[in-house]
Order: sequence, then structure tokens, then C-alpha cells
Amino acid sequence: MKRKWALLGIVPAVMAVLTGCEPLLVLDPKGPQAQTQAKDIMLSIGIMSFIVIAVFALLAYMLIKYRASKLPADYEPPHIEGSKVVEAICIGIPVIIVAFLSVVSVQSNNKVEAMPKGYEDQKPLVIYASSSNWKWHFSYPEENIETVNYLYIPTDRPLEFKLYSYGPITSFWIPQLGGQKYAMSDMVNTLYLAADVPGEYMGRNANFSGKGFAENTFNVKAVTQDEFDKWVKEVKATAAPLTEEKFKELLEPGHVGQSTYTGTHLAFMPAPEGEHGGHDHGSSDAGEHSEHGESNHNHH
Repeated sequence: MKRKWALLGIVPAVMAVLTGCEPLLVLDPKGPQAQTQAKDIMLSIGIMSFIVIAVFALLAYMLIKYRASKLPADYEPPHIEGSKVVEAICIGIPVIIVAFLSVVSVQSNNKVEAMPKGYEDQKPLVIYASSSNWKWHFSYPEENIETVNYLYIPTDRPLEFKLYSYGPITSFWIPQLGGQKYAMSDMVNTLYLAADVPGEYMGRNANFSGKGFAENTFNVKAVTQDEFDKWVKEVKATAAPLTEEKFKELLEPGHVGQSTYTGTHLAFMPAPEGEHGGHDHGSSDAGEHSEHGESNHNHH
């Protein structure tokens, strides 16, 4: 009896703890790409919850309706043939659910792989995001600055990330702005994001990459375009230049803090955008941005 009351007492305790938790970052979107993915997650949760409730309701009905009763010892249940209606329901409903979720997934994937909705007519801010053990390097070719382990981005403007790695495969992920995408060596992947709301967000590597993986994170600060422009001017006036020797030092395995430099490593160690450049074949603008980035690299 005491054990029963102890188990019942755990339920309100767990509920009290959960009510104090902050919302999951993926369900607290701050950009159009993340909003699309959050809707898909909630849709999936809703469908799965309905299925679970329906199954348990049918289970309770069966247990009550066909519970054991006092029957003669020689009782034999009647022979029942299979029901085509039941078979159609058992097979048809899962097929419909899978087909529906497949269509939703394809549509959502097309949305998050393209320029964020509402930003199609704006010029994106191009940022080359490269990883090394265990840090992130962010190059702004048009602004000619580079940061380590932190991002400064403008709100209400599309962001075009060029992802690649100087080490093992990593996964670039800012949960409140969009889904993750892999960064690999010898190729570049393109990821489009946008921030609708100013604030500070968490970013990290979402793919295990060795003993320093847990701390392979970066901070993201989204500000207005005016504040971003001020930050760029301040960096150019105060930050030290990024030399090839310094960059090679940063590539050595280990953890470092946040730092800012003028110039980018793209000038002496360009991104691998050759034959396997990872251009977004679904967007005609991708090639233009890549060419623009290469011209900037040569200029610097």
C-alpha cells in the first residue's frame, strides 16, 4: 500500500518539475525556416498522440467487452472468418499516414532548402562557416572580417551559410533558426537561414566529432541591420588582422574562446568550391554568390 502511494506521489512531483522547464529550442522558433520545422514537429506529435490514444481506447474496449466470463468447461468459441473491413483499416490507415507525412516532409524540405519565405527579393549575407577540432570559424567575405566561436548577424535579412570542415564531419545547427546541415572537407554545403527576432541564440556541432564534441558550440547574436553595420565598423577599427600563421594555429585541435579579426582565411586558404563545390542546384543565385565570394577572395 505504501509503495502504491509513493508511486502516485511521483506523478505530481514530475509534473511540477516539467512545468518549470524552458520550452524546447526547436519549438521556440525565431525564423521562418525554424517555424516550418516546428510546425512539422507539432503535426507529427499530434498524429502520433492520436494514434496512441486510439490504440489504448481500443485496448480498453477489447479488455472490457471480451473479458473472461463464467462459461461451461466444454464451451467452444464460434469460428470467425477474417474481416475485410478490419484488414482494410489495419493496412489502409498506416499507408495513408505514411503517405501524408511523406508529402509534408517533401514540401517542408523544399521550403527550408530554399531562400526563406518573405526574403526572396533581398540580397543574402554570405557567411562561410568552417569547423575544426573543436571550434567554429565564421568568415564574412563582403565585410572582410572573421570571428571564432561566435556569430553576429542582422535580423530581417536572409543568411547564406557556406559550410565546410577542416577536420571530421560536423553538423552546423542553430535550433531556433533552422535545422542542422553537415559540414565536410573537400566540399561546400549551402544552408539558408534568417532571424526575425533580435536576441542571443545557441549554436553547436550536432555531429559527434571526438573528445571535444561537447564544447564544440558557438554563440549567435541577432541585431538590427544598423547595429550590425556599427559592429562591422568597430571590428575593422579595432580587431587585429588574421594572418596565415594565426589561422594555422587556430586549426590545431583544442578549445579556444571567442575572437575577432580583420581579413578572412579565404584569402590564403579558400573554401573547397571547386568541382565538388556543393552549390545549391535548386537555386540560380547560388552560383552567383559563389562567384562573388571568389572575386572577393582574390581581391583580399
